[in-house]
Amino acid sequence: MPTVDVYNQSKEQVGTIDLSDSIFGAEVKEHLFHTVVRQQLANRRAGTHKVKGRSEVRGGGRKPYRQKGTGRARQGTIRAPQFRGGGVVFGPHPRDHGHSINKKVRRAALRSALSRRTEEGKLTVLDKVEFDAIKTKNFKKVMDTFGFGDLLLVVPAKDDTVVKSARNIPNALVLPVAGLNVYDILRHENLVITQDALEGIAQRLGN
Repeated sequence: MPTVDVYNQSKEQVGTIDLSDSIFGAEVKEHLFHTVVRQQLANRRAGTHKVKGRSEVRGGGRKPYRQKGTGRARQGTIRAPQFRGGGVVFGPHPRDHGHSINKKVRRAALRSALSRRTEEGKLTVLDKVEFDAIKTKNFKKVMDTFGFGDLLLVVPAKDDTVVKSARNIPNALVLPVAGLNVYDILRHENLVITQDALEGIAQRLGN
């Protein structure tokens, strides 16, 4: 069972906590990272790409020249795909790129990502994160105190004061437990979780 120190915002140790083996000490299954991240990014795609086919391009209602006797190939419209300004053959049309994967696979990938950060020593537990006002310098001060250049902070629920204090920092992201995902864990070097958020993660992952 992994045991980690608990710090306050000033990087003073205020205790220790035992983490769940099944969540933070699980076997890291790297092949699941590709499966889940690919699904996440596919679901984010808008799928609004669109081109016009020959039936949708404006104009071209008249036959450009007579069928026979010109020595040229027969043509029925100047909006055919072989003409400049014509329709596109087999072009993209609006569609949903998303696909689903089993809930067990998603949970296993999330456990693997959390376990990976734990075994790398990149997981930090804070007793709480509170700011008296929405100010970027408040969040930046915490990052500088711990020496974080890149940070994913997980809190129990959405806190506008904390979220808005971090939104102007390029390499910082704040997520509630409900929004914790494999992609954001992997793309941030450091993972910081509050004590209350640990309980939420345990409930979410069924432990």
